[in-house]
Amino acid sequence: MNLKPLLSEEKIKKTDELYDEFHQIQMEYLKYWQETTLWHWEFWLSISLTIFPWIIWFIIRKRGSEARLLLAGSFVLIISSWFDFLGVVFGLWHYSGKALPTIPTYFPWDFSLLPVWTMLWLQFKPTFNPFFKAIIYSALTSFLGEPLFEWLGLYSSEKWNVFYSFLVYIFIYLIAYRISKAKTFDTL
Repeated sequence: MNLKPLLSEEKIKKTDELYDEFHQIQMEYLKYWQETTLWHWEFWLSISLTIFPWIIWFIIRKRGSEARLLLAGSFVLIISSWFDFLGVVFGLWHYSGKALPTIPTYFPWDFSLLPVWTMLWLQFKPTFNPFFKAIIYSALTSFLGEPLFEWLGLYSSEKWNVFYSFLVYIFIYLIAYRISKAKTFDTL
């Protein structure tokens, strides 16, 4: 049975052409990455920044609160990856020295550093005012973390300002805080 697509052949053809161009650029970037990043210091730094935060979290996590912390950390991982992907796609910033060349975002930042940093921050002084903690968390992340990665050459801000990041990180932290305090957990 030969079904005719609902989309016009013209749209399908144009999409195919754009994906072919995208594929060619990806192959060029992969070759460039293999020659200039793979096995170099920035590759090993990225690998370390992906693995070591989780080891640290595993050692100093608050026992008995792992599920809550991991749920909040998972939210941070998902939302930061999504925002990061959008920022890269819209040309607001880009990354160099990536551990994985096929992922447009900086894997260690979204999948390790931010979630673990958030989980550790949530369990540090848990009775302290969450708004003040969010401001401190956001200030450290946006005014120290991002400039450090820019100085290392791993992050290049094109059309973005750290003050925007400051507001975004406050938002992310406060939602993660709310998730970590959820009282709706029940047995299955």
